Amino acid sequence: MATIKGPVQLEGGVGGMSFYTRRGSDKIIVRTKGGPSKQAIKSSPGFENLRLNQKEWKGCTAFASRLRFAFGGLHRVADYNLTPALNAFAKNLQKTDENSEKGKRNILFSSYRNNLNGFNFNRNYLFNSVLRVSVVAVINRENVSASISLPRINTEIDVLNVQRLPYFRLVASLGAVSDMLYDASTNTYNPANEQMHGINATYTGEWLPAENILPEQTIEVSMNENFRKVLTEDVTLVVSIAVEFGKVGFTGLPQEVKYAGCGKVLGCG
Repeated sequence: MATIKGPVQLEGGVGGMSFYTRRGSDKIIVRTKGGPSKQAIKSSPGFENLRLNQKEWKGCTAFASRLRFAFGGLHRVADYNLTPALNAFAKNLQKTDENSEKGKRNILFSSYRNNLNGFNFNRNYLFNSVLRVSVVAVINRENVSASISLPRINTEIDVLNVQRLPYFRLVASLGAVSDMLYDASTNTYNPANEQMHGINATYTGEWLPAENILPEQTIEVSMNENFRKVLTEDVTLVVSIAVEFGKVGFTGLPQEVKYAGCGKVLGCG
């Protein structure tokens, strides 16, 4: 991969090269086109290992997509593309399956739930640097619910309002994601529990003046009680929280400012 420096602004393909940009960078990236043919990749013995990797990667991307659903939309505050990070997380989970042969390894999140704790949706301003208080989440699997406890918040001290916007609010989510298992009969990856794969329940707090003092509070988030009957051990519950900042919108009411907030995964259980 190469990058172009200088005033040239070009995107697309020219000859044997592709030009494109990537979020978070103002540089133009250049890649050469070409490589083995699709038929060679599909049938040649020399690409057998690649085919196995591709098969497993499909499972990783499918899992990562549903995991993002489990965030309940809170990933909208992210200041970078979460998809590659979640794909990589899924791949690392897949590598832990030492009982299955390559090309058929499962994604067993339920065995490594704590590895996602503290996962940040931001890189420029981490959640703990913006909301400077201790936030504690307790997951109740029996009731398919979560409690998020926050101490007293003095926004002048405890909240970093980088853009000095006039409003802020707290948003929380309780999501669920299932392990992904390889199905030899269909040669695909499927969730162990389809009913609770990528679902969520969210809490959205009211918009509050940015200069404020909030008393100690507990946020309760719960799923429909019907899910209590179908929750299995191969399903992981994920609790996420975000701080959003807003301004007065066209209607005269507060509205969120894109990329002004931050969030993270509080815990999994």
